[in-house]
This record gives sequence, structure tokens and C-alpha cells, in this order.
Amino acid sequence: MSWFYEEWIRPVLFLQDSERVHDRTLKGLSRMAASATLCEAVRGWLDVPGLPVEAFGLRFPNPLGLAAGMDKGAVAVPVWEAMGFGFSELGGVTCHAQPGNPEPRMFRIPAEEALINRMGFNNPGAEVLGRRLEHWHRSGRWPGHPVGINLGKSKVTPLDRAAEDYAASFERLWGWADFFVVNVSSPNTPNLRQLQDRGALDEILAALQEVNGRLARGGVGKPILVKVAPDLSWEALDDVVSLVGPRRLAGLVATNTTLARPESADPVGRLVYRETGGLSGRPLRQRSTEVIRHLYRQSGGTVPIIGVGGITGVEDAWEKVLAGASLLQVYSGLVYRGPGLPLEIVSGLRDRLGGGRWTEAVGSGAARID
Repeated sequence: MSWFYEEWIRPVLFLQDSERVHDRTLKGLSRMAASATLCEAVRGWLDVPGLPVEAFGLRFPNPLGLAAGMDKGAVAVPVWEAMGFGFSELGGVTCHAQPGNPEPRMFRIPAEEALINRMGFNNPGAEVLGRRLEHWHRSGRWPGHPVGINLGKSKVTPLDRAAEDYAASFERLWGWADFFVVNVSSPNTPNLRQLQDRGALDEILAALQEVNGRLARGGVGKPILVKVAPDLSWEALDDVVSLVGPRRLAGLVATNTTLARPESADPVGRLVYRETGGLSGRPLRQRSTEVIRHLYRQSGGTVPIIGVGGITGVEDAWEKVLAGASLLQVYSGLVYRGPGLPLEIVSGLRDRLGGGRWTEAVGSGAARID
């Protein structure tokens, strides 16, 4: 299936502007999402096997999820389950609607299987997203797998009011998703990464947990995770880990896109690498895995980690599991491998387990050698 996509479909798609292809694809998927019959047809066609995983109080049909950025406006929510994903992360969404950065703002490096984007959190805003999620719930089209929401800061909100901005989005969307990811690591909103500083992040998490406790009314609040940048130092990553207990973090997502650029023998690649923005795809694979391994070690394996960055096949996915990832996500890999990627990865992971337990595989290659 991936072969057919790579040989016949991808070359045609790659003749067109990257963002235009993305928008047209989502438009088609949104139409498909409205039809239970079409979604069932896709589910039967792809037929991704089960590989149940439990993390932060939720049950996942399989450990592979759709990363944030693909469906920012929640226009195709039921489709991702039909394609075989074990969960999906919508957004990033900000409190205020915003158009994002000027175009062009998404670029491919085919020889490196990489993408650069400087989208800038273009999204319809928390209010509109909330209404769409409510529609999917009330229409009976809500998926059976966990759905998360990636929360970003509005560009118009000053840094000293970031906690208020995140909390407003969280409160509006709290009732419509299963877990939330605090995104303070996107490189495309000015100064956003300053919020990864321990003090600033602590303030944001405190505000979210206040809302969480109030809306849960004595019950169990929604799981809150933090997404980290691959460019952070080990010490800065340790600061994030230090907040897990005090702020009751349910997990970590590693990693966002990187500002680093690799050496490239490809002339097109060298040219595109001059573009500003976050780099994702195959060049991010190694650093992402290193960050996952560090977080797993520093947390003693007690914090579920969602591994994302450079996963284009089962080998990449298994590498991150051994490093300490309990769950996985793809974005760029889907662009380069097509809709057959979930089937390929989940089937391959089942084979790698060989009948063993998932929890025993997670982090089994992360032991210290010092």
C-alpha cells in the first residue's frame, strides 16, 4: 500500500504547494468524516490490528497516534480512527482565532523526507473548535479512541498573561476531549519557547490544574501533558521533569520540531534548509529518540512519554519504544508514506513484541551505561 502511494500518488501531490495539498486533503477527509459508511469502508480497507495500551488513565486501541498540526480545526475527527490510529491529537488551538504567519510557510525536502513549517498556530480559535467538537459528540460520530487537544498561546497575548490564555482555552474545551497537551515548544510563535522556563511553565500548569480541579468537581481531572522542544539542554529538560509531581503532569510529549539544520548533500535540501521554521521528519529522528531516552531515565520510567519525530516506519517506531516511549505519533511520515503507514507500523510493532508485554518493551533499551 505504501509502495503504491510513494510511486504513483506522492509524485503528483509533490508537484503542488505543500500547504495547498494539505488543505485539499483535509477538505476531502472532512467530507468523508461526515459519512459513517465511508469511514467504515476505510476502516475495513486498512484493517489495522489491535495492540491495546493503557496510559494516563486511558485505554488506546494501539499505541500509534496522529500528531498535532494535521487537523488543527477538528474537521475530520472520525476519520483518524477509521485510518487505524490509536488516538489523535487535534490543534494546536489558541484562545483567539489567528491566521498564522504569511505564506509560503510549509516546505518539503523530499531527499531527506523532511518538512519545514512556520505556520504560526493558524487555527479557528478555542470557541469555534469547541463548537465543532460538540457537534461530533452530539452527532454520534465521536471516535472510540482517545482524542487530545494541543493548546498553544495566542500571538496577541503577552508572555506575562500566557497562563490566563492557556487556561481560557482549556476551560472552553475541557468537556470535549480526553487529554490535553501544553505546547510551549513551537518555534513559530515569537518568544513562545521562553515559556519552557521552569517558572513560566509552572505558572501555566498551576492555572490549568486550578481549572481542572474546579471542572472535575472532586472527580478525576483531564490528563495534562507537556510537549518539549528537541533543542532544550538536558538541564532544561530536567526542569520540566521536576514539575511532573508538583503539577500532577500525566505525561510528556517528545519532541516538537527543531530549529537545527543537518548537513545535506542534496542541493535542493541545502536551499530549503535556509527557510526559517521548525524542521520535522527523518532528520529529527535521532535527537527525538535521545530526548525520549533522557526523559525516561530522569523520570525513572514513571511518566508516560509520547514519542514523535522522524517516525517513517516500524524501525523508527520500535527505536522510540525501546528508548522509553509508551505511545507514538506521526505527521511527516504520513506525508511521505501515505495512509498505509498506521497498518505498517502497528503490524510491525506486534511482530517485534513477539507475544511479549508492551510495558516490558517500553524503555528496555534505555538503561544507563555510565
